[in-house]
Amino acid sequence: MINRIVVGAHYGLKDWIAQRATAVVMALYSLYIAFFLLLLRPNSFEAWREVFSSGFEKFATFLFVLCLFYHAWIGVRDLWMDYIKPVGLRLTLHVLTILVLVGYAGWIAGILWRL
Repeated sequence: MINRIVVGAHYGLKDWIAQRATAVVMALYSLYIAFFLLLLRPNSFEAWREVFSSGFEKFATFLFVLCLFYHAWIGVRDLWMDYIKPVGLRLTLHVLTILVLVGYAGWIAGILWRL
């Protein structure tokens, strides 16, 4: 008999579904933006700025980024939980990962809404 010790890692169906849902959103956005860019073929900074000038494009791109970071968070969190045994080091890596992902999201939001 296997005794599994639950350590609060949130393994299970919820995270599996969340990772698949974010992957679907990212795949749909990738197909949409690829089609859009093939149609418009922007070749200058002004053309790229025009592509991302609408509120919908900014929202869709930021949604993609948030899905990417949440998808990455689930994977990296599980990696830290599986392979880093000292609790203090694991907590430090969790906090640093969260800070980096939130910082990147803020940086991308600034870039998108500055365009």
